[in-house]
Amino acid sequence: MKFNRHDRDGLVYLTIPSFDDTNLTKHCFTTRVGGFSEGEVRGLNLGFSRPDRRENVIKNFEKLSSVLAIQKESLVLSHQVHGKRIRSVTPEDAGKGIWRASDITNTDGLVTDARQVTLVTFYADCVPLFFLDPNTKAIGLTHAGWKGTATGIAAETTKEMQKTFCSKPEDILVGIGPSICRECYEVDTPVISKLKDSFKSWRDVTVPLGKGKYLLDLQQTNMAILCEHGIKKENITNCGYCTRCNGELFYSYRREGKKTGSLAALMQLV
Repeated sequence: MKFNRHDRDGLVYLTIPSFDDTNLTKHCFTTRVGGFSEGEVRGLNLGFSRPDRRENVIKNFEKLSSVLAIQKESLVLSHQVHGKRIRSVTPEDAGKGIWRASDITNTDGLVTDARQVTLVTFYADCVPLFFLDPNTKAIGLTHAGWKGTATGIAAETTKEMQKTFCSKPEDILVGIGPSICRECYEVDTPVISKLKDSFKSWRDVTVPLGKGKYLLDLQQTNMAILCEHGIKKENITNCGYCTRCNGELFYSYRREGKKTGSLAALMQLV
């Protein structure tokens, strides 16, 4: 099953059908459609580190918050470094990274069981992972690039939800959001060597091209890691979108380089 597409007030965004069915969250993965950013990041750029004016990014967040019917003051932004650190956030963290200074640093995953706190993580080809435990009513968002994937951030998020919220892996629903596809993601031997160290089935998610080059399927790698750590395959929804292939919808680092904009995943318990 693919993600649901929504067109509202000039914005296009995606949601996860299994999450929608629970009525427990407001969530989305953004596209570049709509927004106030101009030039090379034209559209709904949500990254403050991108070549954009801060006031444009703020206006983009305000519009997105309005469309999703969430309080803009509830946003909690991550500070991603391609690591595997997960941070549990509370209502006291609301506004960090956008409306006030933040101590959430070196963090690629956010989890919470607090209502009215909106988790925000950022992407431009890396894999967005959405987590929802409908039983304990806990959520998580995780940014999984190749480094995070290779070091098992998907598993770390599952473990954090088990430890902090007493979640059972078999109960957790997961959405794998838009990210670069295997055919668009060529990597070299150092990347594959890192993957080999942590993922025994690495051959199942790679295609050797010769001369130390490979194609790597990050989406399927994360799915396999999740299943290895108790998430049921039938509870995982893969959106099927490639960010590099779909330039009309998504920003892409591989396609546009450092001048690209930033997409975002947002989620809140209601």
